Amino acid sequence: MILEPEKRNMVLPLPVVLISTISKDGIRNAAPWSCVMPILRPLDLVVIASWLKRDTLDNIRETGEFVINVPPVEMADPVMICAKNVSPEVDEIEMAGLRARPSKKIKAPGIEGCLAWIECVLEEEILRDKYALIVGRVVHLEADDSIVNDSGEIDLERARRLSQVISKISRP
Repeated sequence: MILEPEKRNMVLPLPVVLISTISKDGIRNAAPWSCVMPILRPLDLVVIASWLKRDTLDNIRETGEFVINVPPVEMADPVMICAKNVSPEVDEIEMAGLRARPSKKIKAPGIEGCLAWIECVLEEEILRDKYALIVGRVVHLEADDSIVNDSGEIDLERARRLSQVISKISRP
């Protein structure tokens, strides 16, 4: 069966994360993101792909910081609220009824209730006509203690990441 490009999630499921940033004026932003991946191993660098007209991209360019928050399935509704197109002056963390979590190494906040937080600083921007690739250097990586097993590994069954459910639904 030949698949159209928009069916790519059937063979290559994408994660669902919330990227949180803060503007130079101190306004918090949270946006759902799927085009996120580590660059090789260890997890020193990550890349996110962004359309050019995004408040998140503007904030990363202005402040050089962002947090990749890994939400659990239970956060699906607030994640969808963060997907709304609103003015850059709106605090999307507050709008979605979420709570900010102080980051350990950067000013941009994380989001309480997530399973893991990847604090990043802007390493490089690769600009194209319709999109930008943002390479972030991971400066702090943390997981919620409740999803770590006795061996110090993430228990994926216990974690119930939002991306797990979406990828199962996306399968034919």
